[in-house]
Amino acid sequence: MTPAPEEIPGADQGSAHEQLTARLGIEITHWDAERLVGTMPVKGNRQPYGLLHGGANAALAETLGSIAAAMHAAPDRLAVGLELSCTHHRGVTEGVVTGVCTPLHRGRSTATYEIAITDEQGRRACTARLTCFLKDAPKA
Repeated sequence: MTPAPEEIPGADQGSAHEQLTARLGIEITHWDAERLVGTMPVKGNRQPYGLLHGGANAALAETLGSIAAAMHAAPDRLAVGLELSCTHHRGVTEGVVTGVCTPLHRGRSTATYEIAITDEQGRRACTARLTCFLKDAPKA
Protein backbone atom coordinates (compact mmCIF):
# COMPACT_ATOMS: atom_id res chain seq x y z
CA MET A 1 0.00 0.00 0.00
CA THR A 2 1.31 3.45 -0.93
CA PRO A 3 1.70 5.77 2.07
CA ALA A 4 0.08 9.21 2.19
CA PRO A 5 2.57 12.12 2.14
CA GLU A 6 2.27 12.69 5.89
CA GLU A 7 3.21 9.03 6.47
CA ILE A 8 6.47 9.13 4.51
CA PRO A 9 9.38 7.95 6.67
CA GLY A 10 11.88 10.68 7.49
CA ALA A 11 9.47 13.55 6.77
CA ASP A 12 9.61 16.26 9.43
CA GLN A 13 5.94 16.96 10.08
CA GLY A 14 6.77 19.02 13.17
CA SER A 15 8.11 21.85 11.02
CA ALA A 16 5.44 21.63 8.28
CA HIS A 17 4.44 25.27 8.88
CA GLU A 18 8.04 26.35 8.11
CA GLN A 19 8.39 24.41 4.88
CA LEU A 20 8.47 26.09 1.47
CA THR A 21 5.25 24.35 0.43
CA ALA A 22 3.34 26.18 3.16
CA ARG A 23 4.84 29.54 2.20
CA LEU A 24 3.98 29.05 -1.49
CA GLY A 25 0.47 27.74 -0.77
CA ILE A 26 1.09 24.34 -2.38
CA GLU A 27 -1.63 21.79 -1.67
CA ILE A 28 -1.58 18.12 -2.61
CA THR A 29 -5.01 17.20 -3.97
CA HIS A 30 -4.48 13.61 -5.18
CA TRP A 31 -1.85 10.95 -4.71
CA ASP A 32 -1.34 7.37 -5.71
CA ALA A 33 1.52 5.39 -7.22
CA GLU A 34 0.76 6.49 -10.80
CA ARG A 35 -0.31 10.13 -10.41
CA LEU A 36 0.28 12.88 -7.87
CA VAL A 37 -1.52 16.23 -8.25
CA GLY A 38 -0.99 19.54 -6.48
CA THR A 39 -2.06 23.15 -6.83
CA MET A 40 -0.43 26.51 -6.12
CA PRO A 41 -1.85 30.05 -6.24
CA VAL A 42 -0.27 32.62 -8.53
CA LYS A 43 -0.97 35.37 -5.98
CA GLY A 44 2.00 35.72 -3.69
CA ASN A 45 4.27 33.80 -6.08
CA ARG A 46 4.86 36.39 -8.81
CA GLN A 47 8.08 37.86 -10.19
CA PRO A 48 8.46 41.66 -10.71
CA TYR A 49 6.65 41.64 -14.09
CA GLY A 50 3.49 40.16 -12.58
CA LEU A 51 4.00 36.64 -13.93
CA LEU A 52 4.14 33.47 -11.87
CA HIS A 53 7.79 33.15 -10.82
CA GLY A 54 9.69 30.38 -12.63
CA GLY A 55 11.20 29.39 -9.29
CA ALA A 56 7.70 28.84 -7.92
CA ASN A 57 7.00 26.49 -10.85
CA ALA A 58 10.25 24.68 -10.01
CA ALA A 59 9.29 24.44 -6.33
CA LEU A 60 5.87 22.99 -7.20
CA ALA A 61 7.47 20.49 -9.59
CA GLU A 62 10.14 19.43 -7.10
CA THR A 63 7.58 19.10 -4.33
CA LEU A 64 5.35 16.81 -6.37
CA GLY A 65 8.20 14.74 -7.79
CA SER A 66 9.92 14.40 -4.43
CA ILE A 67 6.75 13.22 -2.71
CA ALA A 68 6.10 10.71 -5.50
CA ALA A 69 9.69 9.44 -5.26
CA ALA A 70 9.48 9.22 -1.48
CA MET A 71 6.24 7.22 -1.74
CA HIS A 72 7.99 4.85 -4.16
CA ALA A 73 11.07 4.52 -1.94
CA ALA A 74 9.25 4.01 1.38
CA PRO A 75 9.67 2.43 3.83
CA ASP A 76 13.29 1.32 3.41
CA ARG A 77 14.68 4.24 1.40
CA LEU A 78 14.46 8.04 1.33
CA ALA A 79 14.30 10.24 -1.78
CA VAL A 80 16.51 13.28 -2.31
CA GLY A 81 16.49 15.53 -5.37
CA LEU A 82 19.30 14.90 -7.84
CA GLU A 83 18.35 16.91 -10.95
CA LEU A 84 15.50 19.24 -11.87
CA SER A 85 14.86 20.79 -15.28
CA CYS A 86 12.01 23.13 -16.16
CA THR A 87 10.82 24.52 -19.46
CA HIS A 88 8.49 27.51 -19.06
CA HIS A 89 6.02 27.62 -21.96
CA ARG A 90 3.74 30.51 -21.06
CA GLY A 91 3.31 33.14 -18.40
CA VAL A 92 0.50 32.89 -15.87
CA THR A 93 -0.71 36.09 -14.20
CA GLU A 94 -3.62 35.01 -12.01
CA GLY A 95 -5.55 32.11 -10.55
CA VAL A 96 -4.18 28.73 -9.58
CA VAL A 97 -1.81 26.42 -11.40
CA THR A 98 -2.06 22.63 -11.20
CA GLY A 99 0.84 20.23 -11.39
CA VAL A 100 0.37 16.61 -12.45
CA CYS A 101 3.28 14.29 -11.69
CA THR A 102 3.67 10.95 -13.46
CA PRO A 103 6.51 8.43 -13.28
CA LEU A 104 8.99 7.99 -16.12
CA HIS A 105 11.31 5.59 -14.28
CA ARG A 106 11.11 3.99 -10.83
CA GLY A 107 14.17 1.96 -9.95
CA ARG A 108 15.99 0.93 -6.82
CA SER A 109 18.50 3.80 -6.75
CA THR A 110 16.79 6.51 -8.84
CA ALA A 111 13.29 7.63 -9.76
CA THR A 112 12.39 10.12 -12.50
CA TYR A 113 9.09 11.97 -12.88
CA GLU A 114 7.51 14.36 -15.39
CA ILE A 115 5.51 17.21 -13.93
CA ALA A 116 3.12 19.11 -16.23
CA ILE A 117 1.96 22.45 -14.80
CA THR A 118 -1.15 24.01 -16.34
CA ASP A 119 -3.19 27.16 -15.80
CA GLU A 120 -6.90 27.22 -15.01
CA GLN A 121 -7.74 26.96 -18.72
CA GLY A 122 -5.73 23.73 -18.99
CA ARG A 123 -2.93 25.38 -20.98
CA ARG A 124 0.54 24.02 -20.22
CA ALA A 125 2.65 26.66 -18.51
CA CYS A 126 5.65 24.52 -17.57
CA THR A 127 7.05 21.05 -18.16
CA ALA A 128 9.50 19.76 -15.57
CA ARG A 129 11.47 16.59 -15.05
CA LEU A 130 12.83 15.57 -11.65
CA THR A 131 15.24 12.74 -10.88
CA CYS A 132 15.66 11.70 -7.26
CA PHE A 133 18.35 9.54 -5.69
CA LEU A 134 16.90 6.85 -3.45
CA LYS A 135 19.13 6.21 -0.45
CA ASP A 136 18.80 3.79 2.43
CA ALA A 137 16.80 5.14 5.36
CA PRO A 138 18.71 5.49 8.61
CA LYS A 139 18.35 2.56 10.99
CA ALA A 140 15.93 3.23 13.82
